[in-house]
Amino acid sequence: MSLNIVFWCALWLVFYTYIGYAIVIFILAKLFPYQNKAKVNEQNGAEDRLPHLTLFITAYNEAEIIAQKMSNCLNLDYPKDKLRILWVIDGSTDQSHELLKQYPMVEIVGSSIRKGKTAAVNHGMENVKTPIVVFSDANCLLNAEALKIIAKQFDDPSIGCVSGEKRVAFSDEDTVSSKGEGAYWKYESLLKKLDYAFYSAVGAAGELFALRTELFAPMEEDTLLDDFMLSMRIAQKGYRIAYTPDAYAVEYGSLNMEEEGKRKRRIAAGGWQSIGRLLPLLNGFKFGKLTFQYISHRVLRWSVTPFALFAILPLSAVLGHWSASWVNMFNVIFLLQCLFYICAVLGYAKKDDPNSSKVFYIPYYFLFMNINVMRGIYYLLNRRFVGGWEKSQRK
Repeated sequence: MSLNIVFWCALWLVFYTYIGYAIVIFILAKLFPYQNKAKVNEQNGAEDRLPHLTLFITAYNEAEIIAQKMSNCLNLDYPKDKLRILWVIDGSTDQSHELLKQYPMVEIVGSSIRKGKTAAVNHGMENVKTPIVVFSDANCLLNAEALKIIAKQFDDPSIGCVSGEKRVAFSDEDTVSSKGEGAYWKYESLLKKLDYAFYSAVGAAGELFALRTELFAPMEEDTLLDDFMLSMRIAQKGYRIAYTPDAYAVEYGSLNMEEEGKRKRRIAAGGWQSIGRLLPLLNGFKFGKLTFQYISHRVLRWSVTPFALFAILPLSAVLGHWSASWVNMFNVIFLLQCLFYICAVLGYAKKDDPNSSKVFYIPYYFLFMNINVMRGIYYLLNRRFVGGWEKSQRK
């Protein structure tokens, strides 16, 4: 295969993964939206029709935010007699147990040994008896109507999982770690909304998602992306994942880019791990639309696209040098990339500057994410522990 073909394939792959798929799914969602044949009960919002549900919170050494989280939980607009609050404490060494005992409505399930979040989820689900379970991270705050909005989605029997929206809070004083993550999640939220309009969202974010309890299946304890694996295995059973941006969880961005790097490497490693464990979903003859969405939205960006991205620069330089004329498409693309990389370098230089422009921090954050996909391979191959997840410090 000539370098010319490799170059155009790499360029097309990068364009499709980060821009082209958004265009394609927008068109598909508009022209061929999912036709819901189920009759959703419009009266489901009435309190007497709301299902019993469990708000499931896993935690490791979260004592400093328990009061704020519990205040948020108690202010949720959901019938108190139908809401069960379950905290699963994974080997915490702080005062989490003692603080939670101050809330008589809270049920606590704990392990004296830290086994990791996935093990905590598996253990905690043995104690869930309600038909619906809603997962939320300890450091996230939910909007008051979130649970009612999520519960209504389950009126549709084709829905097995519901994903809320993750929103990153930041102020003008925050730096690239928060603003870059915020920009990324705005784009992700748009894609999820279009994915669901066409057929199904592709995975759920752990900050806020729910599922039918009967569909839960224990996961391998070394699973890195428990939320993604859990939701996609439900989709693998033939159910759709709903996306509800009106139900959202708010959390602060990472403290700095070093902390954000820890989080991105872990997610990237989990992405590689998920591809291996969800191989059946690559069968488009069986899963059709879901396979197309899964490959386009997740698999490409977690696997080959980052390598294609970093190959384009040297390939365009070589091909431009070989061209008979200086003015050619390869050199134009090479110069545009140089400009993009210069902006990213300036974004890196200004990563701690709250006044850094989007022109600089978005290119930097974009390259930062793709570099960490590669670093995720090393993280996955060299993990020396199964239990415990690395907490990234946040604002």
